[in-house]
Amino acid sequence: MSSSSESADVVICGGGALGSSVAYHLAADPGFRGRIVVVEKDPTYRYAASALSAASIRQQYSSAVNIRISLHGIDFLRNIGTRLAVEGEAPVIDLHEGGYLYLAGEEGAPVLAANQALQAAEGADIALYAAPMLRSKFPWMNTEDIACGSFGVSGEGWFDGWALLQAFRKKARSLGVEYRQGEVARYMVEDGRVTGVALADGSRIACGAAVNASGTHGARLAATAGVTIPVRSMKRYVFSFLCKGEVDNCPLLIDRSGSWCRPEGKRGSDGQLFIGSCSPLTPEQDREWIETDVDVEDVDWGFFEEVVWPALAHRVPAFEQIRPGRAWAGPYDMNELDHNAIVGPAVGLSGLYLANGFSGHGLQQAPAVGRGLAEHILHGGYRSLDLSDLGHERIVAGQPLLETNII
Repeated sequence: MSSSSESADVVICGGGALGSSVAYHLAADPGFRGRIVVVEKDPTYRYAASALSAASIRQQYSSAVNIRISLHGIDFLRNIGTRLAVEGEAPVIDLHEGGYLYLAGEEGAPVLAANQALQAAEGADIALYAAPMLRSKFPWMNTEDIACGSFGVSGEGWFDGWALLQAFRKKARSLGVEYRQGEVARYMVEDGRVTGVALADGSRIACGAAVNASGTHGARLAATAGVTIPVRSMKRYVFSFLCKGEVDNCPLLIDRSGSWCRPEGKRGSDGQLFIGSCSPLTPEQDREWIETDVDVEDVDWGFFEEVVWPALAHRVPAFEQIRPGRAWAGPYDMNELDHNAIVGPAVGLSGLYLANGFSGHGLQQAPAVGRGLAEHILHGGYRSLDLSDLGHERIVAGQPLLETNII
C-alpha cells in the first residue's frame, strides 16, 4: 500500500486490557521481531469497559473453554508481579480471592450441581453447599428459599481492574509496543485480506495482521471489512452502598434473582462498603441498548431502589439499612448470539483477528485471550489453550455456545 504513511507488522485496534494483553504477549514472544502499533481512541479510558468494570474473576462457567480461560487467568493474576514487572517494579492489583457464591432454589439446583461437577473436573476449586452448610458459613444470609449454592473456595475473587490495564500497557511499552491516540475508521482490504487500517484523521498504517479489540465499537469496525458480528453495546450500572451491619467474609454473591454484590475495600469505622447491581434476567428487566459511548454519570437510581436493593435486602437482612454511595454506568459489548466472546481469525478474510463480544467477561479473560491471539498470529494456531470453541465460525453458522452462568 504505497498510499500508506507508514507500516507495522501488527496493528491492534483498541488499547484496553484485551488489546494491551495481545500486544504484550506478542512483544514478549522470543520469536516475534516486528513492529506493533496499538491505536486507542481515548487514552484516559473514561468510557472503556476495562476501567468501569467490577473487576472480578471466576471459574464458575458451564462451558469448559471458559473455565480453562479463567484457570489461566487466576494463575496470571497471582503471578503478575513477575509476569508484568518493569525494571524491577512489580504491579500491584490487590487481588482478593474472596470467591463467588451462586445461589439456587429447588428449580435451579440441578443446573448448579451439573456446572459444579464440570468445574471440579476441569480443576477448579468449586464446592457445592446445601442450605444448612450455607447458613453455617454465612450466618448473615437468608437461606429460606435457597436449596444450594456453589462457592469458589479459591481461585475466584476481585482485583483492581485499572491497575491491571495499566500494568499490561506499561509492560507492552517497555517491550517496544507503540501506543497511538487515534480512531480506526476502517480496515483496508485487498484480494481477500486486510492490508492496513485507515484512521479518522486520514492517516493509514499498512499491516500484515490487524486485531479488532475495540469493545463496543467492534461490530461497526468489523463491518468495514465486510465481517458481520452480532455485538451491541449495552449499558450496565454499578452501585455502591455502605452497610453498618456485620456481613463478614462476604464473597461475590449472586442471588437467584440476578442481583449481585461484593465488598469493596476493607471495613471501616462507619461500616463496610459494597458494590452491586443486577443482571437483566427477565423481560421486565429490559436491556438498555445504546448506540454511542456510555455516559458514566447517567445512572438510573430507580433501578437500584426498585430492583437491586429489594433483592439484596431479602437475601442479606443487614442490607435493609444502608447508605447509598456513588454509582456509575459502563458498557458491555454484548454478543447477542450467546453472550460469549468471539475470538480468533475472521472467517473469509485473512489477516483480521477478532476479540469482541465479551459480554462483561473481557477483563478476566484478557490474559488467556491475549496469549491465544498472539499464538495464532505468530504460529497460525493455538499452542497453549485451544480457543476454537469461541471462534467466528460458530457465529457464521449460527450455532451458539451455550453458557448458563451469565451475569
